[in-house]
Amino acid sequence: MVKEQQKLVIGATSLAFLLLLPWIYVAFFHVNPLESWKHKLTNWRGNDQISSKKTNSSMEEVNDPLEFQLRRLVRGEDRIKLDNTGFSCHSDLHSDLCVINKPVKVDKNGSTVYIISSSNQSQVERLIKPYALQDDQTAMKRVSPVQILDDDSNSSMAPCHFTHDVPAVVFSSGGFTGNQFHEIDEIIIPLFITTRHFRSRLKFVITDFKPWWVSKYRKILKHLSHYEVINPAVNGSVHCFPRAVVGLKYHDYLAFNMTDIPGGYSMFDFRNFLRQSYNLKIKNVKFNKREKKPVLILLSRQNSRRFLNENEMVDSMEELGFEVVVIRPSRMLNLDKFAEVVNRCSVMVGAHGAGLTNEMFLPDGAVVVQVVPLALDWCASNYFGAPASEMGLHYLEYKIEPKESSLWETYGANDSVITDPGSVISKGYYAFKDVYLDEQNVKINVGRFRETLVRAMKLIDR
Repeated sequence: MVKEQQKLVIGATSLAFLLLLPWIYVAFFHVNPLESWKHKLTNWRGNDQISSKKTNSSMEEVNDPLEFQLRRLVRGEDRIKLDNTGFSCHSDLHSDLCVINKPVKVDKNGSTVYIISSSNQSQVERLIKPYALQDDQTAMKRVSPVQILDDDSNSSMAPCHFTHDVPAVVFSSGGFTGNQFHEIDEIIIPLFITTRHFRSRLKFVITDFKPWWVSKYRKILKHLSHYEVINPAVNGSVHCFPRAVVGLKYHDYLAFNMTDIPGGYSMFDFRNFLRQSYNLKIKNVKFNKREKKPVLILLSRQNSRRFLNENEMVDSMEELGFEVVVIRPSRMLNLDKFAEVVNRCSVMVGAHGAGLTNEMFLPDGAVVVQVVPLALDWCASNYFGAPASEMGLHYLEYKIEPKESSLWETYGANDSVITDPGSVISKGYYAFKDVYLDEQNVKINVGRFRETLVRAMKLIDR
């Protein structure tokens, strides 16, 4: 009996000590354990609540000095040059980016940016095409150059028609716009990488201005800037800004290099940004197969890489238990509405092509099934396969057999187009494009394709 009483006393004493321990910690170290716990939790990126804390914390960057925000766009010697001269450019294989930490005037339809300076340093003269695909000559032919000049005397410039109190970001909507993959890959993601840390306190000056492009992406543009976009070609107006960035940062196909992004944003953050921009309600794939069928969206191409037996494919999908939504290209034009359609789906199926870029609107845990036509393995994997994994999606490929390609009937089983695609590719991009991208359609082996669909069903069911 005495031993039992002793155990109870010891237990009660231990419990009391444990309850007092946090306050002893506060007394000796002056640290609130609750705040310490919150701090650790905030740094854990795997929690949805923490993601929102990170976003709220990032909002405080509005108070950062403008000079600090500009410096984050360059590093090493480029940053030292910016600090010393107020002007610095970074160039790599894909993109040019110039940062101007001085007042500027944007003149002559946006083709010239004058740096207002009272220094006696050497004159700046730089020509840049502000589009993130510098290594593609075809794209760059459609991008107008912007000349950056230093003018100490201020004599050659017209007076300001509009004076702004936030920095300008100058970029082109030329290049390969008209193709959604290129629009997202070379403008939208680079724009997010370059400007998100400014927390919308900037204005976009768009050269090669295309009203339809601005309208298509207006929700994204409004969430990256509090202000209306500027078309510098209107009335030949002169716009004056306290600072400017010319060009956009680019990393890779639909890719984010977190270590080279101001604020350290990732694909995870970009997808959250898209959900906010388009007010998408569904974050994770959730369905009860006893109550409803999972929705499968089938991207129906109308020109090349068409599914020649599309109806047969739909029948097979429905037999497996999917609710199938067939989407024609015309429905993809209104991105505001189409993003909501995609967000309700658990599976996306499409042949290699720009329509698969819409995988970014799928909820986490959804499945992307890319049908890979003959000779398009590398493109399929790099353009959509690898990015899908970074988006938190499951990715499956269905690589067609030669007999499933329309090229089998066009050229015959023994032609090098079928037996040796490398020999065609070696002739150059346009030879490859003419055959495998523009001329090829697909007749799916429904029985074999069914195996891929079963795997997709298992992934979302899990």
